[in-house]
Amino acid sequence: MRVYLDNNATTMVDPQVVEAMLPFFSDVFGNPNSLHKFGTASHPALRTALNQVYTALNAADEDDIVFTSCATEANNWVLKSVWIDHILNGDKNHIVTTEVEHPAILSTCKFLEEQGVKVTYLPVNEEGIVEAHTVKGFITEKTALVSVMWASNETGMIFPIKEIGEICKAKGVLFHSDAVQAVGKIPVDLQDVHVDFLSMSAHKFHGPKGIGALYIKNSQPLTPLFHGGDQMGGRRSGTLNVAGIVGMGKALELATTDIETKMASIRAKRDRLEDAILELPDTFVVGKREHRTPNTILVSIRGVEGEGMLWDLNNGQIGASTGSACASEDLEANSVMLAIGADNELAHTGIRLSLSRFTTDAEIDYAIGHFTKAVGRLRAISSSYAKVKPTPGGEVQECELHHHH
Repeated sequence: MRVYLDNNATTMVDPQVVEAMLPFFSDVFGNPNSLHKFGTASHPALRTALNQVYTALNAADEDDIVFTSCATEANNWVLKSVWIDHILNGDKNHIVTTEVEHPAILSTCKFLEEQGVKVTYLPVNEEGIVEAHTVKGFITEKTALVSVMWASNETGMIFPIKEIGEICKAKGVLFHSDAVQAVGKIPVDLQDVHVDFLSMSAHKFHGPKGIGALYIKNSQPLTPLFHGGDQMGGRRSGTLNVAGIVGMGKALELATTDIETKMASIRAKRDRLEDAILELPDTFVVGKREHRTPNTILVSIRGVEGEGMLWDLNNGQIGASTGSACASEDLEANSVMLAIGADNELAHTGIRLSLSRFTTDAEIDYAIGHFTKAVGRLRAISSSYAKVKPTPGGEVQECELHHHH
């Protein structure tokens, strides 16, 4: 059996999405900017896709949703254009973000620091989230932007975006959220929550790769990242990726229709897998389940290196990851684990298991069986595990890792 448990890295494209995209490669292939019928033939499908995205996010008519190549582009766009608009051409000089953002945010912030911008990286608490009052404490009159992820790619922890949004609104500071791990997985209602900018990516909710979007509240000004033709109302130049946009709209509609039922089904399978893992002695899962996206487990197994575990799972045809695939080239201790206070040894052992609506009960059964055997195999050859006395199974529940300093 092949079991894909790395859905926070990417997802399978839903066959219904592929079907919706197919006409836009060789049949309706015109450039939507062309005035002839080959070009205009794609307009109804583009309108439909845009409506699907607006509906799924409950965006208001006066808001703007601009398709991009991915969320990395959307994140770069917000950070760099806020820098141009409010720091280079304004009186601000400060950005607030978190230590656990995706590299698309952190690397851009590092670049902005090299340009002289002051950046505050907020730590997470022992549960792996940044609390709203922490954000509030670091906003000054020089703060141009607060950027906080909606949900963590590593832990699945859901951040208090509604409260942070209210704080930013009250203080008159722009608020951006990288919602790549939230959109299509949990309800995201942009009339309930105040955000100025929100990034998303289709391939995280069973759409195609290479297409994402940026939501812009009240269609407010934001200098384009890409200058060129006047596509997307001049906001984002480049010929529209028609098939991608169509696929993204369809995928988001499928993901958000009856989302509570989908979430419950995924959560039940996730909890069953997690319960089985926590029955093994000396295993720790980061964060309380009810504060996480329903599909994610970040587990650390004392005495077992994450890379060794991945190799063993991979040999059993199970795809998982250590922390985030976006940074897994660097074999460093997992930053999230360190942030929530795990000791260095535990921080090296994080394995992320992430499910999707295509994950089956049979796959979970298989994964539980293989995972259990793998822990036994790897602990038998572990030098670090021999040194600790295992605690009896079942005692250690979802932990707050700070007591393992």
